[in-house]
Amino acid sequence: MKILAIETSCDETSIAILDTKNSRLEVLSNVIASQVKIHQKWGGVVPTLAKREHQKNLAPVLTKALKEAGMLKKSKVAVKNSKLKEILIREECLYEKLKKFLEQYQKPKIDSIAVTVGPALEPALWVGVNFAKALSFFWQKPILSINHVEAHIFANFIQNQISDIKFPAICLVVSGGHTGLILMKGIRRYREIGETRDDTAGECFDKAARILGLGYPGGPAIAKEAQKYIGVTYVKLPRPMIYQKNYDFSFSGLKTAVLYDFRSRSSKIRKSKEYIRAMCAEIQQAIIDVLIHKTLKAAKNFKAKSVILGGGVAANNELKKQFQEKVKKDYNPPATPYIKFYIPDSKYCTDNAAMIAVTAYFHREEATSRWQKIKVNANLKIGDEVYPLRGLPSS
Repeated sequence: MKILAIETSCDETSIAILDTKNSRLEVLSNVIASQVKIHQKWGGVVPTLAKREHQKNLAPVLTKALKEAGMLKKSKVAVKNSKLKEILIREECLYEKLKKFLEQYQKPKIDSIAVTVGPALEPALWVGVNFAKALSFFWQKPILSINHVEAHIFANFIQNQISDIKFPAICLVVSGGHTGLILMKGIRRYREIGETRDDTAGECFDKAARILGLGYPGGPAIAKEAQKYIGVTYVKLPRPMIYQKNYDFSFSGLKTAVLYDFRSRSSKIRKSKEYIRAMCAEIQQAIIDVLIHKTLKAAKNFKAKSVILGGGVAANNELKKQFQEKVKKDYNPPATPYIKFYIPDSKYCTDNAAMIAVTAYFHREEATSRWQKIKVNANLKIGDEVYPLRGLPSS
């Protein structure tokens, strides 16, 4: 079984092809076109710009993904179907690029198409969904709707055996768009137990970096400066909600504390490398402390056998290091209960289509040829029904 997956939830245009022969998950290709440089001058993602770039990038990314997977074969096909244009009526640039692609290449030997439908930026999501619909119609292949947050969890199954991960598991999905804790009772069995009440951890990184003049994206910029910190200047920031008796998060107060501290300093100190590095180290540590404490508290209270991380912030090296050290210290034998820690390779933490394809594998029976029914839900929650045709035949 081969799955072609499409991811356009934010500012990464990605297409991947997954081979699931004999239940082994092999990523044949995972191509990503980043828009970071385009959004940098705005200090964050601009939805209309993201939409435009997805329209420009999808056809070239598809070509590259099929080529890397050894599935791109030339052909001459007449594309005159008005239905294709109707599907992409609001995506004229995308229609022209896709039409040219379809005229030049054969239909690849795939079994289904998967696409992110939420949660994320609605304008960006619709470009990927319409593209998936057009391919589903033209190639006559069934389509699957995929939850982006669920996919961040399933990114851990790319490099780990399915049977290795034991349940119940506590999943921390932490990125620019999401920060929340999910109790995973088994494959596709979820209960959201905590979420951010305001800013996500990724947003806090971005906004704090903007205050300090470090640019976008904030997470990597702060991590880079924090690495250089040698303890010259002492800065102390709050750890919001860390000891509250719930599993929710709040990072807007941390961002505000950064702003107040920055404004309280003289112009000379603000511009000093020592101060910037000290602030970055403290911002990063404050976020890490909250994420680790809340996650492991949930793991203990729900008697979890696994802790699973996912999302762009999970690529932070210091977060990974401290999580691993804490789990090893407090939850390995002879300590009880024993907990195993999982985190994807960094390339699968940030938004990518490989994680969409893997998630589609676990929902493969939901594939449908009724592409017209696929819709975007920018506010989709983990565990929400995204497969409206459950139980119906695929043709």
